[in-house]
Amino acid sequence: MNTTHILTIAIGVSMDALAVSIAIGISLPTLHRRHLLRVAWVFGAFQAAMPILGWLAGTRAHFLDAFSHWIVFGLLTLIGGKMIYESFFPEADRLKKDPTRGWLLILLGVATSIDALAVGFSMALLDVVIWQPALWIGLITATLCMVGLRFGQRLGQRAERYADLVGGSVLILIGVKILLDRLC
Repeated sequence: MNTTHILTIAIGVSMDALAVSIAIGISLPTLHRRHLLRVAWVFGAFQAAMPILGWLAGTRAHFLDAFSHWIVFGLLTLIGGKMIYESFFPEADRLKKDPTRGWLLILLGVATSIDALAVGFSMALLDVVIWQPALWIGLITATLCMVGLRFGQRLGQRAERYADLVGGSVLILIGVKILLDRLC
């Protein structure tokens, strides 16, 4: 597998994380360096770790592929629904919540990286050594997440009143898209 293939795969599996980063950026009242670093680190680390886990699992990981889309759909719908629910609360309540901290960020990291598990599994079948692709996947994901947060923040400043509503809706739509892609 050459470098072009690896980079193309890395960009492809990073798209969910990019979309979620945009949604997070929309929902943040202000974007700080710590937000950028936390999201980039968590998403990049999960995106790098999942192909390694899939590669290590080798032929035993096929059971996860059968229902991974349901896991992603459920997590993104749950988180998106929570954001939509919170969009109906006063601004003061929203300012207390930070989607770049805690279990919410971990769940988003897992949800956006499950497809990378299948990539690792596929690479095991192709006898590809996983270390370089995993590193590229993690680095590209981290970079795209920082870009997505900044882009989302700019969008959120223009539509501040509806930021959580839009961000939550985007997460749910991503979950529905992933589910429909696998079912159809």
